[in-house]
Amino acid sequence: MKKQGRPWCIGKAYDHSAPIGPITPAAQAGDVSKAEIYVQVAGLDRQRSNVSKLIWNIAETIEHLSAAWELQPGDLIYTGTPEGVAAVVSGDTLVGGVEGLGTLSVKIA
Repeated sequence: MKKQGRPWCIGKAYDHSAPIGPITPAAQAGDVSKAEIYVQVAGLDRQRSNVSKLIWNIAETIEHLSAAWELQPGDLIYTGTPEGVAAVVSGDTLVGGVEGLGTLSVKIA
């Protein structure tokens, strides 16, 4: 999409493009403000960083978004990702997670 000059939303938001793991209530998640966040492709680190490196921390992100939209329980907020973004190909298995929240595994068809 980038090479074709198309909007990011078309390149990133397509059917089945946003798999999520189990929802963990904030009260049960603990303090994830300094949690490690990662994605591995074929068992190798592709992206690994820390939630504390977000441009806005979690509370600030919610504050900024709630100024523009009425946020409701169950709303999902997607942020950017750590350095290391790269293409995946059919057959790749991705495993990602946030420390304390478990992992999610996806196989690219």
